[in-house]
Amino acid sequence: MDDIDQALDAVGPRLRALRRRRGTTLADLSGATGISVSTLSRLESGTRRPTLEQLLPLARAHGVTLDELVDAPPTGDPRIHLRPVACPGGMIVLPLTRRPGGVQAYKFVIPASLHPIEPDPQTHEGYEWLYVLDGRLRLVLGEHDLELSPGEAAEFDTHVPHWFGAAGTEPVEFLSLFGKQGERAHLRARPRTRHPLERSDQRRTVGGRW
Repeated sequence: MDDIDQALDAVGPRLRALRRRRGTTLADLSGATGISVSTLSRLESGTRRPTLEQLLPLARAHGVTLDELVDAPPTGDPRIHLRPVACPGGMIVLPLTRRPGGVQAYKFVIPASLHPIEPDPQTHEGYEWLYVLDGRLRLVLGEHDLELSPGEAAEFDTHVPHWFGAAGTEPVEFLSLFGKQGERAHLRARPRTRHPLERSDQRRTVGGRW
């Protein structure tokens, strides 16, 4: 049996593991991919080998690459080929993680605006932590209207109405860790000795949580 046969034979158990890890039923997966429940069942059991036409929608539904789905051998190239997503208003979102579920990492680039933008706060499920890399970020969170500079961070429950944009005439870049089910970022750092004259309230507290 050659490498291709071995890779295809291993797809079934991997498909089942991905679906169960995401808590998805065969019926849900069928609706997302257009592949019948009976075919999906045979693919997972290994009694039927998948075709490329089946692998592509399955990889998309599970949030993995085709290489990950078939467990393709490494090529020796460590680079990750990221695909930026253009959003309304000119904002660019660059996904930094590819695994399904859990905390997801993104880089946001928000262009500067010559005219003031009226905030439009939104709410959704989850918890978000962000860190400003460059520029000044305006964060509207509930009753708070804050401005964060490079090196400042904030975290908040996304059930609270929130909106962010460029605070000045320059673009702003920031990193975001987002947990759809409310996961929070857990950060560890070596404590340092504070200078006697240093303020004790250096951290930015948002929404009453840090």
